[in-house]
Amino acid sequence: MIEIHEVTKKFQDKKTFVTALKHVAFSVKQGQVAGLLGENGAGKTTLLRTIATLLNPTDGHVKVAGHDTVKNPNEIKKRIGVLFGGETGLYDRLSARENLEYFAQLYGLSNHESKVRIDELAKMFGMRDYLDRKVGGFSKGMRQKVAIARTLIHNPDIILFDEPTTGLDITASNVFRQFVHQLKHDGKTIIFSSHIMEEVSMLCDTVIMMHKGELVYQGNLEALYKSEGSRDLNYIFMSKLVRGNEHHAS
Repeated sequence: MIEIHEVTKKFQDKKTFVTALKHVAFSVKQGQVAGLLGENGAGKTTLLRTIATLLNPTDGHVKVAGHDTVKNPNEIKKRIGVLFGGETGLYDRLSARENLEYFAQLYGLSNHESKVRIDELAKMFGMRDYLDRKVGGFSKGMRQKVAIARTLIHNPDIILFDEPTTGLDITASNVFRQFVHQLKHDGKTIIFSSHIMEEVSMLCDTVIMMHKGELVYQGNLEALYKSEGSRDLNYIFMSKLVRGNEHHAS
């Protein structure tokens, strides 16, 4: 479903080049939930933006649902939902409902489909009490809930989440995690980055570990626990960084 083929991404900083991704290669199969782990600056967001067609790789290529991100970006955009940390993509002067209606229209949903989907998501994330209030006055957690709903409004097959539970309280975080389980049951393909190791352990089939733009591990989570002789994902992650690159296929 998602195929990363030897992707390198360089950015120019004045007269020098900064390499954000270095020959990254892995795949995520349909219906898998993959946790993306790495320190700040590891290249996680650059990788997600590349998959989402927002950045083009300097070298290598990415395929999503069989489509090349450079050659067929519009086909991919129809099939994915994206939420980047700190970027809710919402309009403060509109209500939560109006925001969701706007994005539903962009994805070609009819008025009836839009209403049904918004009601469904509002119930799921506990947004009914403020659905018709302007987003500009919302708390961080309220905005995050609406942003997650905006990401899912068109029922995408592939979902990219960058720190999705940031700003959510315990109840909302648990609702989100339950929803990810439902998405997996529905056959959705998900990659999400998180600093919460417990969250990754609870939700993911596979993990992708990155350090300074390089892949240090990608593979099945249970197989990783077995090979490391531990279920402490935080310890395993730090151990992988110390030992350096170990490429694994899922």
